[in-house]
Amino acid sequence: MSSHGFASHNHNACISNGVAAAEAACLASGLKLTAQRKRVLEILLAEHRAMGAYDILEVLRADGQPAQPPVAYRALAFLVENGFAHKVERLNAFVACAHPGEEHAPGFLICRMCKAVAEAPIAPLRRALHKSAALSGFAVEHVAIEALGLCPNCTDRQTI
Repeated sequence: MSSHGFASHNHNACISNGVAAAEAACLASGLKLTAQRKRVLEILLAEHRAMGAYDILEVLRADGQPAQPPVAYRALAFLVENGFAHKVERLNAFVACAHPGEEHAPGFLICRMCKAVAEAPIAPLRRALHKSAALSGFAVEHVAIEALGLCPNCTDRQTI
């Protein structure tokens, strides 16, 4: 989901702002945002849910583009490596970054019913984890914080 969490928002602005941020970051750092990479980012921004590579391939094929698995995996690797998307470990899927260009390591709120995903600010939790690990001599190299539950839409559906 976007920085708007699970709330409704101007979805077209969300997509255009996400693409514009990626284009600006690529221009500033000399990276190449190819048409294929840009399209994969647009797909992730449009969905606001975790998507696997094969989900993305289906959309590319529907667009009439030739789409083989390496195409999606290469585009996703580029987007994740450069902070334009994140991997949601629990789902083995990807979401567009809600804060491209900002240094951050988000946690994710994952709806178990509709698979919508929202980034959650978790800096204090990460600091506490690193501090606790350091006390036992452990050096944290990777943290994936993902909470599974129900988004407001699915919670409302369950109470009906």
